[in-house]
This record gives sequence, C-alpha cells and structure tokens, in this order.
Amino acid sequence: MPAPRRVGLWLVGAFGGVGSTTALGLAALAKGLTEPVGMVTALPRFGAVDFDAPPAFVVGGHDIRQTSFSRSAAELMARSNVFSESLLQACAPQLEIWSANVRPGVVYRPSSVIAALADRPDVRRAETPRQAIAAIEQDLKFFAAEHRLDQVAVINASSTEPLFELGGAHKTLNALNTALDRHEPVLPTSGLYAYAAINAGFAYVNLTPSLGATLPALEELSVARKVPHAGQDAKTGETLLKSVLAPMFAKRNLKVLSWVGHNILGNRDGLVLNDPQNKASKVSSKNALLGELLGYKPQSHVSIEYIESLDDWKVAWDHIHFEGFLNTKMTLQFTWQGCDSILAAPLVIDLARLILLAQRRGESGSVSALASFFKSPLGVKEHDLATQFAMLEAYLQR
Repeated sequence: MPAPRRVGLWLVGAFGGVGSTTALGLAALAKGLTEPVGMVTALPRFGAVDFDAPPAFVVGGHDIRQTSFSRSAAELMARSNVFSESLLQACAPQLEIWSANVRPGVVYRPSSVIAALADRPDVRRAETPRQAIAAIEQDLKFFAAEHRLDQVAVINASSTEPLFELGGAHKTLNALNTALDRHEPVLPTSGLYAYAAINAGFAYVNLTPSLGATLPALEELSVARKVPHAGQDAKTGETLLKSVLAPMFAKRNLKVLSWVGHNILGNRDGLVLNDPQNKASKVSSKNALLGELLGYKPQSHVSIEYIESLDDWKVAWDHIHFEGFLNTKMTLQFTWQGCDSILAAPLVIDLARLILLAQRRGESGSVSALASFFKSPLGVKEHDLATQFAMLEAYLQR
C-alpha cells in the first residue's frame, strides 16, 4: 500500500491569533476532539472531493515574536475566553512539536509598527530583497524535505502592511528580477514571502490586504512555476455581510443612499491597524466592493478603531440609508460581533485544502473560484457571495 499523504501548512505570522487557532483546530480535528464547524470544505455537498484530512497536515511557519503555539493559544484563551482548558491541554503536545518547526521571520525594511513587535532575538534582517527571498525559500524547502511532505501550502496570516505603490518593476518577471538585487524596497515583506513560496514551487494564499502575490510579475512567476495562488484579504465579518446584503438591495431595486460602517477591535491586528498607513490598506479593501455589488457608488464610510479591551472580539455597526417606492427613505442597521481568530481559522484550513487540491489538478496562477473567501478576490470582479459560492460549487464538481 502507498504511504499516506503528508502535507505541510506553512503560516507566515504563525504565532498570531489566527495562526495559533488554526494549529489548535487542526490538532483537535485530527484527534476527533471537535467538529469542523465553520469549514466550508466540510459541507456535506463536498463530501466526495479528495481533500487532505486534518491528520495529514504538518504545521510550521515564520514569526518575529518569541512564543509558541501553546503559549499564544493560552494567552488568547485567557484574554478572550475562547477554547477550553481541557482542549488546550489535550492538544498541547502536538502544538509543541509544531512550534519547533517555526523559524525566525525574515524582514526587509519593516515598518516601525511591525519592528516594534519583533521581540525574537534571531529575527533575520536582509540587506536586499533577493537575500530575503533566498532565506525564506531555504526554510520552506528544508521543512518539506525534513518531514517528507508531498505538498506545502504557504499562507500569509501576518499583520496588515501599508499600501504599496506598484511601478514598472512589477509589470513583468524580468523587470522584477532585475530590481530584486538592488538595495531598495521593490517588494514589501508580504511580496517577498509570496515570491519565495511560488518560486520554490509551493501553493500560496494571502489572507491579508497586503500586496502578497497581487502583481503581474508574480502572476507570471506562478504560471511559469506551475503554482496556484489565491487571495486577497479573508472575508469573515462586516464585508461578508455586505456581500450578502448589498445584492439584496440591488435585486429588489432599492436605492442605497449611504452605507456607513464602524469597526472596533483589539488584539495585535487592531494594534497594527491603529497606525494610519496600515489602516489605509484595510479600509480600502473593506470599502471597495459596494460599487461592484450595487452597480453604482453610494456615499460610504468605513472606520476602524483599536479598542484594546476587546482583544480578539471585533464589533461592526453598520447604518444603511436606502430609498424605496415613492421616494420613501428607510434604514437598516446591524451589529456583528465575532471572535476574529475563531472566524478566520477554519477558512485557513479550507484554503489550504483547496489550494493543495488546485495544485494537484495541475492549475497555476490565481484561482478565481476561491473568490467567496476574499474581500478583494484575484482574477474576478464578482463580489456577490451567492454567485461566488456557486462558482466554488461548480469548480469542485469538475
């Protein structure tokens, strides 16, 4: 009999709330200690798809903080009242084994906010973008070889970066390769990790609004290396609701006059987003889809505020002012409160299973069928969740 498949999940920002919750979730699923609630790939309609099962996964990653999966999960449990002590204890031995796979992060000209979080003494600082890519690739290839993995999925679950302006060096792979040896920031850290993963032949997913593989040169690289990738910015809260509610207004021919969304959150993600430059990247992603969904752009406003006491719980309050028959104006308001890591972690497992499947199918470039998971999906302009989900169903039925 052939040996059972072994696949790797490499998390960039491994010890963050999302990374630690993902590791805990995989360990709990493998032991049969929890149900796959929140996992799209666990829906009965996808039962015949050949997804990798939780016991097949080996977890590793990069991080700039000095901690572990167990410690990070325990801190999250204490601060946000998620998980149970018994679950954490049952999975602790596996989490410690996986923590040993996490390598010190590689940074190149990090922002001051990110640099302040880097308390791991062996964090590596590269002199050129090419040097950073080489160090990341070496870690990824060692991980795959050491654990004899059939495939590896690299998933960016790190903090949001400031907006990054694209130029001539990003239009073609040749132009980018020429620029990588210069002592200048031709790519942000997320782009360096995306290049390294794709160049090494590993499937890549960007959960964040950061640049990642979102540029023509890296699309070209992914096709050349026959590697699939997906992104950008996981859709877990307020924007998920927008992608359901805005089509309702459009299909009932109700005119949205204004849509205001206020978001408050704690945790390290909130701390990073408290910086105006980092926040601009997230606000742009959250505010982009209304015009596409409605066919016109109403007045809109999105705010994100860091409220430390909330920790991993995020709250969104939205006020929608709309016009109905005979010019009558009405309102819809909703409040969404959810635990950020609990919402995101099952999607990390979903996306790892899906992007590994795409690679086994021989796909390359951006996988547009995974649009339902993202605020700014690559390769497609569709934002209606129902239509996006139909795309996923059709893709998995092939």
